[in-house]
Amino acid sequence: MNPKKKHATATARKHILIVDDHPMMRDGLVALITAQPDLAVCAQADDARKAMQAIETLRPDLVLMDISLPGKSGLEAIKDIQAFAPGLAVLVISMHDESLYAERVLRAGARGYVMKQEGGKRIMAAIRTVLEGRVSVSEKMSARIMDVFTGHRAGASASPENLSDREFEVFQLIGQGRSTKEIADQLHLSVKTVEVHRVNIKAKLKLTTSPELVHYAVCWMESQSSASH
Repeated sequence: MNPKKKHATATARKHILIVDDHPMMRDGLVALITAQPDLAVCAQADDARKAMQAIETLRPDLVLMDISLPGKSGLEAIKDIQAFAPGLAVLVISMHDESLYAERVLRAGARGYVMKQEGGKRIMAAIRTVLEGRVSVSEKMSARIMDVFTGHRAGASASPENLSDREFEVFQLIGQGRSTKEIADQLHLSVKTVEVHRVNIKAKLKLTTSPELVHYAVCWMESQSSASH
């Protein structure tokens, strides 16, 4: 190949940053992406802090991000990315059902959501869709989102889906058995603020006592874990 043509081909590749705390998942994505002649992995990160460093240094064309990261959640990381680099394409690849997270990540600034168990072909299709400037979600989720925007969605029910992003983070940590102090430390909030969130969560879920909230959150987290395996 002509050296000039080879250089042009290399520079034309879209550069992708992979953010996931599971090495095997990152390895699989690297193999999937590098097999494509027009795509390249520019870096990998296992938490939100390293992801932001890579974005600042490398300016990737696309960030592939898991929603469950150590420290700061992927949801909050997406908001940080959009504040630092508005318009940077982010595609979430997660083990969690999209019915729970897709709307949240799109509101935060991501352009798509795909579940890990859908396989390489679906992931590659989502990557290309997002790189083309379009949104990638399943047909079912697309119809649901349209209902939201057109006002056809059914009335709110007592479900974790109706919690705000911060309330949802607190709810998940309650379900992991964390104390109010531990939640405050992890989310960099005051204990009083976490207590206010707990009160609001109980009201939205139509729960009366703190033990009821803890039981509900633990059972819900266990059901999500079972569904993802």
